Amino acid sequence: MLLGILSDTHNESARTQRAIEVLRAAGACVLIHCGDLSSAPIVSACSALPFYFVLGNHDADNVPELKNAAIEFGAICLGWGGVVELAGKKIGVVHGHLTTDLKQVLAEQPDYLLSGHAHFPVDTMQGTVRRINPGALFRAEAFTVALLNLKSDELRFLPVV
Repeated sequence: MLLGILSDTHNESARTQRAIEVLRAAGACVLIHCGDLSSAPIVSACSALPFYFVLGNHDADNVPELKNAAIEFGAICLGWGGVVELAGKKIGVVHGHLTTDLKQVLAEQPDYLLSGHAHFPVDTMQGTVRRINPGALFRAEAFTVALLNLKSDELRFLPVV
């Protein structure tokens, strides 16, 4: 299963749509957004595929709107952090700005921890957990998303132009 990962779209609708197209063309069949969506149209666009997301610091004023959009478009809002299981892997998702949510998600011993907030791509190991930040689609040197093969563990960062 190929998982498309994006973050920090900050209501950049056209760039988000291009990112989704890049991920779909690369074979993504599920999308996870690591926070800072900023508006319901981003939820709508990402819901073109099965879609999970967490809230980020720039979503704080729009929580009801984003949760309602999740219901309307069939997405799953994981709140400020959560864990989903896909293809037999536990995937923790946080934005990265709240340490309490990070600790709660890590307590569930995920295989992967996906996060945003930093606006640059990261692929590191934290003990037994692979931590991935796909980069950002706003205020970044280069706009990137990530594609993770949950079967082979291969990760690719993809440019969004």
